[in-house]
Amino acid sequence: MSRKIISYLGFLLLYVPLFAPQALAAAGTETGSLDKGLTAIGIGLAVGLGALATGWAQSRIGPAGLGAAAEKPEMQGLALIFLLLPETLVIFGLVVAFMLIGRL
Repeated sequence: MSRKIISYLGFLLLYVPLFAPQALAAAGTETGSLDKGLTAIGIGLAVGLGALATGWAQSRIGPAGLGAAAEKPEMQGLALIFLLLPETLVIFGLVVAFMLIGRL
């Protein structure tokens, strides 16, 4: 992992939970809605990080699959399957998001 990605993830994991209660208090919401705000942040993280991971994985798999298909055309179907496998990350992120929406 590059340092840039690690710094972004560190920002998300450290500063968002730190400043979320202050942001909710400044908005004039009651203390019971803190759970709702953190649940909403969790929904965004589940979908967003799943989509980022899928894009990163597909950016690595796509060129390798095309290279393999160029050398052996019979590998094209297998390369397509490998390209579609990371999409399950986004689907799982959406399932988690829908489960968390039920808690709001």
